Amino acid sequence: MVIAKDRVVGISYTLKDDKDKFIDAAGEGDFSDYLHGHGNIFPGLERALEGKKIGDRLTVSLSAAEACGERDEKLVSRIPLDRFEGVESVEPGMRFEAQTPAGYRVVRVTAVEGNSVTIDANHPLAGMNLCFDLTVTSIREALPEELSHGHAHGAHPCGEGHGHGHCDGCGGCSG
Repeated sequence: MVIAKDRVVGISYTLKDDKDKFIDAAGEGDFSDYLHGHGNIFPGLERALEGKKIGDRLTVSLSAAEACGERDEKLVSRIPLDRFEGVESVEPGMRFEAQTPAGYRVVRVTAVEGNSVTIDANHPLAGMNLCFDLTVTSIREALPEELSHGHAHGAHPCGEGHGHGHCDGCGGCSG
């Protein structure tokens, strides 16, 4: 069986930036299954995997624009600390869901200075060229409910925190 639309594909991978700095890895069974042809991974990664079979190994490089996009400094802003109602302590590194003119977005706190908090709505990998070293570990036909939901079951549908390249506003995930 080869990778094609409407098949659930398992991959193991190592993800590095273009300076060979390690970012993430997923082994077989580490929530690395996705539904091919449904926008669950970067389009360039999906194109590279099309037609591959179990055991195939490949390296795929994606520019920042093809991955999580370029950094947009307009997505960095300072807001008053009192906007974090019900939060006992706001610290750098924390993530929150925030209503923006473009809808809900996940934002990261990057600094807290006095009564001001700097938040960043860019994906953590925005502006980075990414390189995946992949191995195809499994391929199967999708179940009807997976097709109706648009993602593989038994796998985290978005991947944020489970192998980047899927969600959190970077455009690579449908949900």
